[in-house]
This record gives sequence, structure tokens and C-alpha cells, in this order.
Amino acid sequence: MSPIRIVTLNALSPQYADGPRRRAAVRAELRGLDADVVALQEVVRDEVADLVPGHHLAPHPAVAADGSTAVLASRWPFVRVHRLDLDVTPRAREFRWGGTVVAELDVPGLGRLVVAHHKPCFQLGFERERELQAVATAELVERLVAERPAHAVLLGDLDATPDAASIRFLTGRQSLEGLSVSYHDAWETAHPGEPGHTFTPANPLVAAGDMPLVRPRRIDYVLVRGTSHGPTLRVDGCELAFTGGPDGVPPSDHLGLVADLALPDRPPGAFGDGFVRRGASGG
Repeated sequence: MSPIRIVTLNALSPQYADGPRRRAAVRAELRGLDADVVALQEVVRDEVADLVPGHHLAPHPAVAADGSTAVLASRWPFVRVHRLDLDVTPRAREFRWGGTVVAELDVPGLGRLVVAHHKPCFQLGFERERELQAVATAELVERLVAERPAHAVLLGDLDATPDAASIRFLTGRQSLEGLSVSYHDAWETAHPGEPGHTFTPANPLVAAGDMPLVRPRRIDYVLVRGTSHGPTLRVDGCELAFTGGPDGVPPSDHLGLVADLALPDRPPGAFGDGFVRRGASGG
């Protein structure tokens, strides 16, 4: 089968920085990318059908006072959609539009695919909340995969750098709350050792925004769930997206990611037919 294309972008609420002009640039790039699955954050629900025409839409459970929310879009119909509000502590409720949508898809040529569009708390000092939110989303995905085997992808603006506990948990580097999982970072797979910053003051929209003094950060992800022997989907590519727009300025304060995922030539957990046992040829 051809690779499936996955895109995530925090599009910056249209109320800021000439939203209509920025949205036109986002719309044009999305149509050029022709993605199968798109995770959008800081969008207004009514605009999403125009940004990804023809896709099926699964909005997140919560909406901010200004209308900002997150929406998952898919070329294929949703078989089932599950929603988590992620109000894991009283403090977590301070972030009004956080949440997770976990959608089940039947993808031609691939089979069952579970997609988790995860949007935890953004506040820099709320890593404890992000830890609990990551655990809640991972537990739901594990239950669904246990019910019926599936490939799984977790993506979105996760508001944490790769060394944060919530990301270390998701990528199998540590356990949290008595649980461990193993997701594989598409950017890290395609660009080992490269920073891949998606939120940086080098972007004029960050420099002009409400977090101008933060260091460059990689906080947007496409993660592929793995079994005991590695990811069940192969990363054929992962690149930064939405890097330019009106007057060369990115159309959002975040850069996006586009990842191409495919079935491997053989599933993880078995030696290939070409393996030659030492001594088998008389050597």
C-alpha cells in the first residue's frame, strides 16, 4: 500500500496576527500536502471543513471562550470516536480547551488504525498534569488495542520537550503511575540528533506572542506505537511543515509536522527469510 500521510499543526487562534491571511496560507499548504489524517489545534470548529474539505471531522470535547479548540480530520470515516476531557487535577481545569480524541479507523490496505489527538495543558509549570494526561490517553489506546489489534498513532501539540517526563513516558524511556508504553518519535526516527524545533523565538509570531523569552523547543509530535519488538508502522519520512507564509513568515507560532507512515516489509518480532545462520553454509 502507499504510505499514509499524517499532519499536525497548532494553527494559532484566528483572532491573533491577521488571522484570515494566515488561514489562507494554512489552507493552501494543507491542500498541497493532501494528508490522510490531520490534527489541528487552536482552530474554530466552523473553519475546519474549509481547511480540510472532504475529510471527516472529530472535534475535541472542550472549547475556549474565544472559540478555540482542536479537531481531528480523516480521509476515511471514523468507526468509533472516544473523548477524554483530561481534567486530571483541579489545576488542569485552568486550561479550558484541553482534551483528547481517540478515533478508530479502518484504512484500506493497512487495516485498523487508532489515532489519538492529544492536547494536554500548555502551562510551563504543569508537567505533573501533562504526565497524568499522557497516562490517561495511553491507557485508553492500550484498552482499544487489547480489544482488537491495531496500529496506533499519537500526535498533536504536546507542549513538552523530548526530555520532559510526559514525553519520556510516551517514548518508553520511563514509566509513570505504574504504566509503561513505547511510542516511536517520527521526527527522531527520520532526523536522529536534529533538534526539529517547532516553537522558537526565531519565528516572528513567537517573538511577538505571549511567550517571547522561551528557548527554542520541539513540542509537536507524531508518535507511532510499538510492540515489544518496535513500531508496527515504518516512518518513511517526517518533515517540518508550515515554515513559510505571508511575507515569508510562518502562518502560525508553531511549525507543523508531516509524516509518511507505511506497513513494514515484515512485522517486528521475527527474523527475515534472508537470515543465514552461522555455519549453515559450511563456513
